[in-house]
Amino acid sequence: MSTARLFAGIELGGTKILCRVVDEYGVALGARRFATSTPAQAVDDVCAAVEAIAGGSEIVGVGIASFGPIVVDPVASEYGRLLPTPKPGWSGFNLNAAFGARLGAPIAIDTDVNAAALAEQRLGAGRGLGAVAYITVGTGIGGGLATREGVLKGSLHPEIGHMRLRRRAGDLHPSTCPFHDDCAEGLAAGPAVAKRLVGARTLADSPEAQALVAGYLGDLLAMLVLAWSPHRIVLGGGVTGTAGLLARIDEALRAALSGYGPEIPEDFVVPPHFADAGLEGALIMAREATGRVG
Repeated sequence: MSTARLFAGIELGGTKILCRVVDEYGVALGARRFATSTPAQAVDDVCAAVEAIAGGSEIVGVGIASFGPIVVDPVASEYGRLLPTPKPGWSGFNLNAAFGARLGAPIAIDTDVNAAALAEQRLGAGRGLGAVAYITVGTGIGGGLATREGVLKGSLHPEIGHMRLRRRAGDLHPSTCPFHDDCAEGLAAGPAVAKRLVGARTLADSPEAQALVAGYLGDLLAMLVLAWSPHRIVLGGGVTGTAGLLARIDEALRAALSGYGPEIPEDFVVPPHFADAGLEGALIMAREATGRVG
């Protein structure tokens, strides 16, 4: 067996799984992509790919960035167990136990958005800053905060998508969240945006819908500024790719704060640096799982 020491990063999403193996210098040795299927199939696909790329060399650390909700407290007895999720077959599945048994290496597990925040704060759009929030607006809304000390988590991880917002006057569209009538996810995530559009129009073609979505997301970011006090917010996800939307969200954020709170620089709300920030964060976590920060 080779004496090379390798690290594996895995990003487990609701529809796709990414994995990459790097050497101790961060050089990528190979990567794979799979559709998210059953837990057993996913573990088999990913571990077989990691083992094939490693070619007999030792995997000394594994980082997993996963969809949630998931137990992320490393001292919890059920660390790595997925909580009830709409993804069929995944509720109750323990990623730590399954991947640990197969790969035999220390494993670090966190949410995909926490991992993305870590990558953007350490190496990406927030590099050099003390606290960076990463927010994704797609099928759902998720967010994480990374600081020089690590990422924010406690008994669970941040669930900012379900923070309640004040509805705009005249907005009578029903929430798409089954739990809340007025949370950020129910009012401004992808499914909510789709219901606001007429026919096949996109968000860019509907000034009314774009103004509402930008307003709601600006309100959400304002609450995060007051609660987390980040130096920068990295805003990703399919919804935020709409041309001009980030600028409108930034404007709505400033309006919501009304001059109160920390000073907001011009480059406060920015797009992600990494296309696969969760995977990049997983590779950082893999190193930290062995005490090797980098």
